[in-house]
Amino acid sequence: MPSAANRRQFLHDGLLITVGACAGAVVPVLMREQLMGRAVAVETPTRPDFEKRLQESGVELPPQAKPVAVYVPAVITGNLLFTAGHIPRTLSGELITGRVGDEMTVEQGTEAARLVALQILSTVRQSLGTLDRVSRLVKVVGMVNCTPGFTQQPQVINGFSELMIHIFGAEAGTAARSAVGVGSLPLNVPVEIEAVFEILPAEV
Repeated sequence: MPSAANRRQFLHDGLLITVGACAGAVVPVLMREQLMGRAVAVETPTRPDFEKRLQESGVELPPQAKPVAVYVPAVITGNLLFTAGHIPRTLSGELITGRVGDEMTVEQGTEAARLVALQILSTVRQSLGTLDRVSRLVKVVGMVNCTPGFTQQPQVINGFSELMIHIFGAEAGTAARSAVGVGSLPLNVPVEIEAVFEILPAEV
């Protein structure tokens, strides 16, 4: 027959085992409840409303220009949209030509870059169905047809960048950018610009 001391030790050990088992069952339940509570508290991110901003700004987009050679206006791969190089046209489709620093002033070159921005926005909308699928502008390459001594290429390409910021906001519309001068461009246009956008999945 076990002694009183042994019985007390046996009861003590059994109590520890029982408490441990209960704790092991309770702690995961509490953790699950906490995790579930956190999951419920997370809000679904709202999609941007760039189409509304475009409409409110009064900016009109031209029809998407048709390629004049063997290329497509844009290619989507993964979550990125790459545009082809776009050139300046008016809303009526008239081509803008001239060399900055010669036939064209910096201000005229800047306006030409703004027209390119409209062309690219038109291509993006046509490719995605809506500008609201744009997450942000990632990269811009701007080429300026200019005289050899011309050094204000960044000011010219600002015409493009400022419109992108106007539509997408400072955070989503400001991109890594290159602005370079070239000796000539196709059809003697003053600027040609290409861009890369990060995009959101299409809504189901």
